[in-house]
Amino acid sequence: MARNTALYFRLVEGKNLPAKDVSGTSDPYCIVKVDNEVVARTATVWRDLNPFWGEEFTLHLPLGFHTLSFYVMDEDTIGHDDVIGKISLSKEYIASQPRGIDCWINLSHVNPDEEVQGEIYLELHIMQDQHKSNLHCHVLEARDLAPRDISGTSDPFVRIFCNNQTLETSVIKRTRFPRWNEVLEFDLRGIEELDPGDQVINIEVWDWDMVGKNDFLGRVCFPLEPLHRNPAVTGWFRLLPFGNTEEENGGKLGSLRVKVNLSEERILPSVHYQNLIQLLVESVQSPDQGDASILDLLEEMCSAESRQEVAVKLVKIFLGQGLAVTFLDKLNMREVNRTGDPNTLFRSNSLASKSMEQYMKIVGMPFLHEVLRPIICRIFEEKKYVELDPCKIDHNRSRRISFKGSVSEQQIRESSVESLRGYLSDIIDAILGSGEQCPPGMRLCFKQLHKRVEERFPGPANQDVKYAAISGFLFLRFFAPAILTPKLFHLREHHADPRTARTLLLLAKAVQSIGNLGQQLGHGKEQWMSPLHPLIQQSVGRLRDYLDKLIDMESDVECGHTSRTLFHPSVTIKEGFLHKRKAEAVNLVTRFTFKKRYFWLSSQTLSYSKSPDWQVRSSIPVHRICAVERVDENAFQQPNMMQIITQDSEAQGGHIMYIQCKNVNELNQWLSALRKVSLCNQRLLPTYHPGAYRNAHWTCCLQNERTVCGCSRTHLAVTLGDWSDPLDPDAEAQVLFRHLLSVKDILRNKYLEGAECAAAGRSEPIGHNDKVFEGSTSSSPVRKLLSVLEDLQKVHQAFERKEKDETPNHSQCT
Repeated sequence: MARNTALYFRLVEGKNLPAKDVSGTSDPYCIVKVDNEVVARTATVWRDLNPFWGEEFTLHLPLGFHTLSFYVMDEDTIGHDDVIGKISLSKEYIASQPRGIDCWINLSHVNPDEEVQGEIYLELHIMQDQHKSNLHCHVLEARDLAPRDISGTSDPFVRIFCNNQTLETSVIKRTRFPRWNEVLEFDLRGIEELDPGDQVINIEVWDWDMVGKNDFLGRVCFPLEPLHRNPAVTGWFRLLPFGNTEEENGGKLGSLRVKVNLSEERILPSVHYQNLIQLLVESVQSPDQGDASILDLLEEMCSAESRQEVAVKLVKIFLGQGLAVTFLDKLNMREVNRTGDPNTLFRSNSLASKSMEQYMKIVGMPFLHEVLRPIICRIFEEKKYVELDPCKIDHNRSRRISFKGSVSEQQIRESSVESLRGYLSDIIDAILGSGEQCPPGMRLCFKQLHKRVEERFPGPANQDVKYAAISGFLFLRFFAPAILTPKLFHLREHHADPRTARTLLLLAKAVQSIGNLGQQLGHGKEQWMSPLHPLIQQSVGRLRDYLDKLIDMESDVECGHTSRTLFHPSVTIKEGFLHKRKAEAVNLVTRFTFKKRYFWLSSQTLSYSKSPDWQVRSSIPVHRICAVERVDENAFQQPNMMQIITQDSEAQGGHIMYIQCKNVNELNQWLSALRKVSLCNQRLLPTYHPGAYRNAHWTCCLQNERTVCGCSRTHLAVTLGDWSDPLDPDAEAQVLFRHLLSVKDILRNKYLEGAECAAAGRSEPIGHNDKVFEGSTSSSPVRKLLSVLEDLQKVHQAFERKEKDETPNHSQCT
């Protein structure tokens, strides 16, 4: 059994930020930390005190976490970036908000004494006889302490207070992973005379400084009373700050709007989910007989907020079962059959619409990248000033159009129309020429959707409905959003600047008009888009031919395979230039030890060469990867570094490859991708060294043996969630179980009411707007579902009791 924690957060925008630059503005960006580990960095919004980011992330943390922090920074070209303020949210607070957090929160000052991190390993026990009582405090080691010195390390020592006595350990120089292995002994005589609040042992970690005062690194506090009852308290304990002593700033530092949601799941062994998955499989394989199926119940019961998460999990479950296309056809058929007006078909965010949208993102993202990336990159690089709306034309921003002086509004519009026509023609040509590149699963889904719509809305009057249904998904929910926000679809690493963003917006509007088959042309308020109407109308005719060819395929094409990965082993999951460190170049200057190489990652190999076109490649089999972790900056005096630890055989030691990324986002993306493909490897390491082995010792923990066990625990399953996540049927079934469990009582009430009506010979519907149960006398799917939910609930309760019995009760005060 495993425990999975999924932390979703979205940095929406900031307001009223203080000016940090001489220009009277700031260049704000955000850094996100989970327990002092940087997990994300937003793009910089230049010269703006009310920035909008709109960036969202999902972080999988199987080991849990304590604090989520958002730091707002001001980027400076020269010198260090300024800290504007921060927001810290504890796990307990986030978990106490079942609907999640979505609000404005004032920024607070950053107090260095509050910026503590790391853990300390202690053994505490009381030795007593008739004459004396002593407390033995064995201070073994600490890990991941905050760096307080300019070298990126600290000089830590431990100071302990107990019963009016103070003792200290020795100072370990230049390390964040000290090992003391010292026993400090305290005489407890007379401690019962102290106030109950003073009958504690305070353990503080400090950074020793030769000049000036020492820096605080964290503390742990234990009450002594439980130590008299327990034989010993042993383990790793999280270091905590002194406490929040900062004053309320009243919003003087500005505020940040964030969305945060936490879900914690206890994942049972696979066997316990088989009945639930079997019910889902039966619901798509059995013919529609009018009774309420599991899919009907999910459609009716899940809320608008949870519909997207339910859709993602259903799509992934059926992908794993090889039934994704069948599942989508079942949903689409029911959606089409209950729609009376063809103009409203798939316009709502129903379960069918959300499932189709998520399926395209999961299966079609490589296809999207192949089609749109070249033209999107060109738009970003050219940075042309484009504007058609007369109310928004800025003559000052259009100076680059002509070097002959000022230009008229008409000249700006003509230049904009020419640029937009060129971009739009390239986009349409790329899309309409991509029929063979489209994944077979998507093509088969569209073929079945075409058939269902044609059967429901026959005749010449509805000739375009079957095309609009497909283009509504492919253009309005896939291509157009990717053009509008390329970063959210991983087409670009950064958000577009305002000039490029306006170009993308106008192009997305045009692509939407094509997807709508030009039905709204000339009828909206944006008549200034009319210069593009001829090209849009011409593209609509080509679109119909494209869709006919897209669905021209055999219906028995095998589109889904039962697999834990979405891609063929040879498909490249991630690629790009990185800097690889030459392991043998120990005595060279640092900048000469890093070589630029192009890397490819698939589910089987990590390969690299001098350039993308270089014929000779070096490869590392993925199954040999033992750990993928960050590297401390002080190891090579270089930021954004990671290490890939591999092992050839059980008899040989590990080999480390050091790689530098260009920024923290790229680092996190590569860490996540490598961890996902190696998650099921057999010889994964529990610990690693964040430093490097140099000058006959590890720079992190100062140990001399190269083969000694690591001083920090690995983060093997800490990954960023995205479309390329491997399939995990157990985790996906658990999320569905959680949603269904929340409405179990409603299901039971509906079932009982339905049974009473059947017994009384009544046939009218039960409840208001109850379509699932209307006219149905058979409740067997509901009965089966309730039985499965109750069985799963009992298993969870049994595991909870077992965990509670096995968890030691250590008392730690904060």
